[in-house]
Amino acid sequence: MNKKNTILIFDTTLRDGEQSPGASMNTEEKIQIASQLERLGVDIIEAGFAAASPGDFDAIDKIAQRVTASKVCSLARAIDSDIKAAGEAIAKAQMKRIHTFIATSSIHMEYKLKMTPDEVIKRAVRAVEYARTFVDDVEFSCEDAGRSDMGFMKEISDAVIEAGASTINLPDTVGFRLPFEIGAMVKEMSNYVGNRAIISVHNHNDLGLGVANSLEAVINGARQIECTINGLGERAGNAALEEIVMALKTRSDIFKDYKTNINTKEIYPSSRLIANITGIEPQPNKAIVGKNAFAHESGIHQDGMLKNKSTYEIISPSDIGLDMEDTLVLGKHSGRAAFKDKLAKLGFVLEDEALKSSFERFKIMADRKKDIYDDDLRALVTNEMTKAPKIYELISLQLMDFSEGTPSSVVKIKKDNTEIIEAGIGEGTIDAIFKTIDRITNQEGKLLDYKVQSVSKGKDALASVTVKVSFNNEPAIIGHGLNIDTMLASARAYIGALNSYLSMQGKMKSHHVDSSKTV
Repeated sequence: MNKKNTILIFDTTLRDGEQSPGASMNTEEKIQIASQLERLGVDIIEAGFAAASPGDFDAIDKIAQRVTASKVCSLARAIDSDIKAAGEAIAKAQMKRIHTFIATSSIHMEYKLKMTPDEVIKRAVRAVEYARTFVDDVEFSCEDAGRSDMGFMKEISDAVIEAGASTINLPDTVGFRLPFEIGAMVKEMSNYVGNRAIISVHNHNDLGLGVANSLEAVINGARQIECTINGLGERAGNAALEEIVMALKTRSDIFKDYKTNINTKEIYPSSRLIANITGIEPQPNKAIVGKNAFAHESGIHQDGMLKNKSTYEIISPSDIGLDMEDTLVLGKHSGRAAFKDKLAKLGFVLEDEALKSSFERFKIMADRKKDIYDDDLRALVTNEMTKAPKIYELISLQLMDFSEGTPSSVVKIKKDNTEIIEAGIGEGTIDAIFKTIDRITNQEGKLLDYKVQSVSKGKDALASVTVKVSFNNEPAIIGHGLNIDTMLASARAYIGALNSYLSMQGKMKSHHVDSSKTV
């Protein structure tokens, strides 16, 4: 198969996906996601928007140093300061790209940019030329291409290609277009641009058509698809990577001339990692990765499945790295070698210190939990690998919740090798725990969201708690906690959010971006 028929997968989970309400991640979490995307075989990882904040810049810089098999990209508006930040953030990457954009629809140019078409073209050309001083690979996006004039898109594409852009992206920024409309736009632009640049699409899912529009774009000449794991993204999200890739693979009769570089057996591990970190679970009936995606309840379906799985199953769970048997192979007597081997099979490659820490947590869990499932291990290792620096560490928690009394808690926390004990009361048990932690740490936290779910199955299932907290009226921070005891998991989640907040304070400065990060 010719290389030109390879569909490049441009993953923007760390940029557009993070713009999902409540999906913000700390640097360590972003590094782990980038490493998993690399194992997945993603061609280009959009690691963030370097100019958005010092935290974004730091994460992109660290990802650029870690990832070697995928190209690392940063988004930048068509502004010199943005482009400079992007170029510096990805400077250490072995393969790198700057993705710059400006709006091209009449409504955006008139009301948002307040610029004439000629001014927009000049700004776009300047952006691409400046980006080329940092990298050889520049992508240019016509923001709101779905509502842009075709003649103007051709004109601006000519100008930016001449300036050095090698990819032209046509985003349906507001998820407005139907598949046949996207197909017609891509076909006309693909025929016009020819071999001068790759045509890319970035489809939002406002009408539930993100994946359908992306597949129609491939048929009509697009050779790069921008998408996210689990379909994360602003509003209704983006086209889902797993659905696009598996549609191309499963319907090879239609897409016989195309392939991707994705290792599909890493799809499920990638989905679970993103869900564990963001706390945003795919809906149960989500295609490919939803928990019911391979469930068959109907008697007729079950009968067919028993006779021949192909009667009702068009994709094998093993194709996406899902072990339906959920084999129990580890327990409290398992050694480090077996633990390491099992993690490798689940897609985790840990450094010595992370392996040691995870193994210690595993042994503690195994003492309390009879059966250890794959999802238990995924949750445990993800929680361990993505923790913020330990500014505060929970030592112990004692609760008193009398039926006719006021819930109270006694919390012991360590900071700088000093243990601090405080007691507090609250409207409920969780409120009492969090208020006591606030008293010890001298912080003011406001709980905005609280989620608890069972990681696997059984009466001794691990509780995974995700909290979203605003400290001192600052933007919300997400924290994760994991324990058989839900209250302990909650306390750890809250302290995790606090540690992330405090660690970010050392990097954060007054920083404001006055234009949308969306393309």
